[in-house]
Amino acid sequence: MDDVEITDVDEGDVVVEVDRTPLKNQDLTSVGVMAAELLSAYGWYLLAALVAVYLLVHYRSKKRSRQSLQGVESSHMQDADAVVRRQEAMEASRRRMQEEQDAKAALFREKQKQQEEEKRKQKIEIWESMKLGKSYKGASKHSQSSDDGASSSTFVKPKTDRKSLRSSDYNPLSGEGGGSCSWRPGRRGPSSGG
Repeated sequence: MDDVEITDVDEGDVVVEVDRTPLKNQDLTSVGVMAAELLSAYGWYLLAALVAVYLLVHYRSKKRSRQSLQGVESSHMQDADAVVRRQEAMEASRRRMQEEQDAKAALFREKQKQQEEEKRKQKIEIWESMKLGKSYKGASKHSQSSDDGASSSTFVKPKTDRKSLRSSDYNPLSGEGGGSCSWRPGRRGPSSGG
């Protein structure tokens, strides 16, 4: 604050005179000169320190990547073992389920064979009774009673005689036989209007 002059202030007039001279060291030339002096005095030491820091950082990054890679490989090894164990467990359960299914299929085939054998025996009995002149109903009743005694798990449904239903005189559409209500279809032909 060298060249500044302040004058007395009158009643209303303020006069300030400032002398502006250019400042010294406006650019960074002094910093460049100082850096050049530092490099000339300690340049080789600074270069060696920078190379050492670079090599240290490079070595640490490689070490970290190796450790992470080994960690990933060990986790992959553990994961691979777990996958193998899981697949073996699934294969064992599939085998057990297949064996159960095979056993059920064998039982079903055995039951089918027994049923086919029983049907074959019934047909043979019916054929023999027909040869001897016996009625079919008698043979079927006899075979039903023997079937009930042989196996209680199979149920033979008695057959109804459909001919007896057809031969009756009752026909609800013709109006014949039974009922007080009668319905007859209309005459076929052109309508009689007009």
